[in-house]
Amino acid sequence: MALHREKHDHYLQHLDDNKESFEYMMSEHLRMGGVYWGVSAMALLRKLDDEKRKEDLVEWILRCRDPKTTGGFGSNIGHDADITSTHYALLVLCMYDAVDRLDVEGVVSFIAGLQQPDGSFAADRWGEVDVRFAYCALSALTILDALDRVDVDACTQWVLRCMNYEGSFGPVPRAESHAAYVFCAVSALALAGALEAVDLDQLGWWLCERQTPGGGFNGRPEKAPDVCYSWWILSALATIDRAHWIDNNKLAEFIRACQDEEDGGIADRPGDVPDVFHTFFGLAGLSLMRRADLAPIHPVYALPCEVIRRMKLPPIIAGFDGLDLERPVSHQNPSA
Repeated sequence: MALHREKHDHYLQHLDDNKESFEYMMSEHLRMGGVYWGVSAMALLRKLDDEKRKEDLVEWILRCRDPKTTGGFGSNIGHDADITSTHYALLVLCMYDAVDRLDVEGVVSFIAGLQQPDGSFAADRWGEVDVRFAYCALSALTILDALDRVDVDACTQWVLRCMNYEGSFGPVPRAESHAAYVFCAVSALALAGALEAVDLDQLGWWLCERQTPGGGFNGRPEKAPDVCYSWWILSALATIDRAHWIDNNKLAEFIRACQDEEDGGIADRPGDVPDVFHTFFGLAGLSLMRRADLAPIHPVYALPCEVIRRMKLPPIIAGFDGLDLERPVSHQNPSA
């Protein structure tokens, strides 16, 4: 099955046509994430050429700055700032080459102020902690060249406390391993230069075991496959240089089978209703595998590689510009 590029383009261009719909209103608290997923998907399709939309979105993002903080962003205008929305806002501004319109010191101060005494990061002033926020912090501060404003060693040690007996990671120490949190933990450790503290073979095999007979990944054992894990798992495997351990052809077939062939967009599973979240992660997975004519995406920053080069960001993964999926598996299965 081919990738329906033009239909996906149309789907993404018209996501916000009906602002009076129930779905639009009920997703108000997800708007900053939705903008990141939509803009990133358009970037992968090489369709970020609408200057008016660019300016409208940049202006909207800047209006989402929470005046009650030094420089954090909320998920929508008038919403409280949180670290995830702040990270999403930064990523979109990176793609639109508009970081110069950001109060960089304000953003850095907001993020640094969320680090806890144990090295973890809270999402916001209410104090929820998990490994997602450690990743958001280290990624944003790397992009802004401000990692020295936080205790990276303490954050690294906290992330390593989230590692479980099978070599994988949960959201907080002593919590069940979950593939989405593995992405956050692996990327945080990569940004901190601390991946050598992890048994990469053991982690790689836990991730490989998430591939189901139909080709898609699940997030935990005995769960159904979901397109979003095409990104969470494949990007983690790419970061630890184990992406060639899975059946990439079957994964690509699974993602393409989740397309809406009539209206565009990608769903979580074949036959389900598409949404912008799964559309982006499906395209991101295909981009990583080079299984479609899509712009290459960086597995740690979750930004197009062209943006990484333009901004001269630390590469994290030396020379990364797409996966080499043709290599034979050269590492011994640690469970053998």
